[in-house]
Amino acid sequence: MPDLYDAIRQRRSIRSYQSKPVPKEVIQTVLEAVSWAPSAHNSQPWRFIVLEDAKVKRNLAEQMADAWAIDATRDNQVVEAKMRNERVERFAGAPVLILASLTREGLREFSDEVRQDIERDLAVASLGAGIQNLLLAAHANGLGACWYCAPAFCKQLVQKTLKIPQHVEPHAFIILGYPEEYPPAPPRKKVTDYCFINTWK
Repeated sequence: MPDLYDAIRQRRSIRSYQSKPVPKEVIQTVLEAVSWAPSAHNSQPWRFIVLEDAKVKRNLAEQMADAWAIDATRDNQVVEAKMRNERVERFAGAPVLILASLTREGLREFSDEVRQDIERDLAVASLGAGIQNLLLAAHANGLGACWYCAPAFCKQLVQKTLKIPQHVEPHAFIILGYPEEYPPAPPRKKVTDYCFINTWK
């Protein structure tokens, strides 16, 4: 298993995979890493759904691609058939497709809307921490992965298609598999670009 800092630096967003299947025990190990992520007052507000059925994955991907195309027309953009089909295959053809969702169960209840919104913000941040643990665990186990936020743009469609309860909000897809590529790291900001000491500059 690589050193933590090596894993952080070497992890990449992988979009091309080998046809080699991922053993269930490896998927389980990667998902167990989520439970060790920090969460606001230990709410652990995440729900992860592993989508295995090929028909379910394709049906969901097709519907999401159609919704994306409709949204694009509202922004005066045109989604060509090739672009739409590539998006469908990205999710339907993924070796492993995992839906990361947020649940409001277990969150603290407040009497005012402002604090309740803050509580939800904390839950979203906690979900992000869980996803990061998953991505690092995937890398440590020789897998590639990529985090997509597409489900966040059509939550109700995903809920309806997968028959997910209303209190569980779809937020992201994580695709997993044995990598067929290792792209170079994109540019990264320097610490001095995002870290400020005492004064804002």
